[in-house]
Amino acid sequence: MKNTTAPAPAPQVPAPLKNAPSRSEPRPERSTGSRIGELVQRQGALAVLLTVILIASFVYPTFAGVDNARGVTVQASFLAIVALGMTLVIITGGIDLSVGSVFALGGVLAAWASQWGFLAALLVPLVVCSTIGLVNGLLIARANIAPFIVTLATLLAARGMLLAFTDEGATTYLVPKDSAFAELGQGSVQGFGYPILIALVLFGAGGLLLQRTSFGQTLFAVGGSSDAATLMGLPVARTKILVYTLSGLLAGLAGALNAARLSSGVTIVGVGMELDAISAVVIGGTLLIGGAGSVSGTLWGVLLLAVIQNLINQIGSLNSSYQSVVSGGFLIVVVVAQRYLARSRRTT
Repeated sequence: MKNTTAPAPAPQVPAPLKNAPSRSEPRPERSTGSRIGELVQRQGALAVLLTVILIASFVYPTFAGVDNARGVTVQASFLAIVALGMTLVIITGGIDLSVGSVFALGGVLAAWASQWGFLAALLVPLVVCSTIGLVNGLLIARANIAPFIVTLATLLAARGMLLAFTDEGATTYLVPKDSAFAELGQGSVQGFGYPILIALVLFGAGGLLLQRTSFGQTLFAVGGSSDAATLMGLPVARTKILVYTLSGLLAGLAGALNAARLSSGVTIVGVGMELDAISAVVIGGTLLIGGAGSVSGTLWGVLLLAVIQNLINQIGSLNSSYQSVVSGGFLIVVVVAQRYLARSRRTT
């Protein structure tokens, strides 16, 4: 009898999963409206700035002069340095209300220390002002106190230190004439002052920091969601401490440069400067809620505020208080536009 064996059953191939995504499936493209909204947020301040400059140049011939441009950019350079630090803070979802007082304190300390030479005039305000920023960062990151409360307290403390150091403003410290420190604020290259060049170098470094380093990407992650950044293993507390320290350092540097330019430590400067810095940052496209922003946008925002101020001066019949009205109007428009753009992105 012939032995027969049953054939082995054919291996069963599992049926393909339904709704399984294909590896070659292209990503959904962003809508045109979303891309336009993103472009407006990033470059809207630049477009408005160029428009204002173009119109003002036709209406007032002196506006487009080289001397006027130099004056505008020198005045804007100090606010720009302060706003650079504010940009880093706001990207992380924070706020720093102390920069105006720290700016004034840095100027007075620089003028006082200038009698001991160039290095002392720079190092004293930088050390003191960065320490104030460090205190802000520690209280916010380690003690979990709201940034608004902490920086409001250091605003008052720094202004109090300033008044105590100058005998309630009765003492004005002068920078020695023809000193190297005075040259730092008053000297120029091809007609453009050193403060302008320093501001441009700092903004270039800030752009590289945000876009080309892991620290910059951590700033965006912390601003997007601090809890998610913590779960990802990112150093959230250390990042916040660093940005507030940098904010204090830059505010102190701007104050020192301003003292070198004025050849004295003026006690009444910096009042309301924190609001101008916040306005410039937000007008430049950085979201107040954090997680998005750029240093180039902040630079356009600073220049836009400076051009508006200069244009008001060109008109002559308006006083400087109108600059605050115009800046406030711009800020409201930008914040409303940001909310609208964010809502439209969520729906696309």
